[in-house]
Amino acid sequence: MKITHLETFLVPPRWLFLKLETDEGVVGWGEPVVEGRAHTVQAAVHELADVLIGADPARIEDLWQVMYRSGFYRGGAVFMSAIAGIDQALWDIKGKTLDTPVHNLLGGACRERIRVYSWIGGDRPAEVGNAARLAQAAGFTAIKMNATEELQYVDSAHKVDQVLERVQAVRDATSSDFGIAVDFHGRVHRPMAKVLVRELEPMRLLFIEEPVLSENIEALRDVCRLTSTPIALGERLYSRWDFKQILQEGLADIIQPDLSHAGGITECRKIASMAEAYDVALAPHCPLGPIALAACLQLDAVSHNAFIQEQSLGIHYNAGNDLLDYLTDPLVFEYAAGMVNIPQGPGLGIQVNEDYVREMAAIGHRWRNPVWRHPDGSVAEW
Repeated sequence: MKITHLETFLVPPRWLFLKLETDEGVVGWGEPVVEGRAHTVQAAVHELADVLIGADPARIEDLWQVMYRSGFYRGGAVFMSAIAGIDQALWDIKGKTLDTPVHNLLGGACRERIRVYSWIGGDRPAEVGNAARLAQAAGFTAIKMNATEELQYVDSAHKVDQVLERVQAVRDATSSDFGIAVDFHGRVHRPMAKVLVRELEPMRLLFIEEPVLSENIEALRDVCRLTSTPIALGERLYSRWDFKQILQEGLADIIQPDLSHAGGITECRKIASMAEAYDVALAPHCPLGPIALAACLQLDAVSHNAFIQEQSLGIHYNAGNDLLDYLTDPLVFEYAAGMVNIPQGPGLGIQVNEDYVREMAAIGHRWRNPVWRHPDGSVAEW
């Protein structure tokens, strides 16, 4: 079997899909994208076509190594996301060729389903109590919410009080065992992160995500010392080498590699195994589309340390189109009792509605994250 053609599709709300074709008619799908940089990743994917066309798609590890190492410059969000989507498509082809789900090719599943959580509150969190109540009524057992609006390096006690009030509103609207994850989203700098993690300690959170930017290792050390709340991070780390120091220094309790950013199934399988050796949990990042989620679930199936999965159904970014729109069988992601079953179909376990993909690709998108500014005019972390 040889790879003969690749095609990319920019589809609303903010996704990029990849179709990889072979001379035997087997097709694989992937989702290579950086939110807000989809066109750039698209170009990177097509550059990598030079090493893909004519190659045997079954040689996934070799193709991964060639893509990663042959260009001399490596790493980073755009390049690793391009590799990620290609890698997903290669695994999809292999599974379809052998008529088995990807997780069977990775050693076989160690679970049948995994817990999922729902996003609430939007970028500037509001009305979170009612949103959490609705999520619980829909069967979810956990939610994630942004902690704050934009914060200065040192900000007011009022901003801290607002965070506490919002989290308490979610707790009051749900139950004592309902999972509440709070995402600092890299918006919080060390001085305020130190305050917030201590103030949030009594809330018994599921985890605090990205309390400071992951590149601020010194700040992470400080924050980790101040709380017993599990610390999660990793959506802006793109390889096992990026995760190495985090794991060695014990700076995360939960890692969140994104299978559309961190080299795909091949690389994230290795990252997950590294984390297991350090007794660190896995919760893949996935505020993206159905192909990315399908890839995550294949990894969740074989990773003993996976405990919860992000998914984007109803997330505030999905304006106009949502998670299930591009599937011929949306029931593959049917949630029940706060969990989703691991797909059992061949490859990634989903069927992409190609006609609808092409229809929406004619519309495309140019999604950008907002640019926020502080009252003094300086740009704020989003």
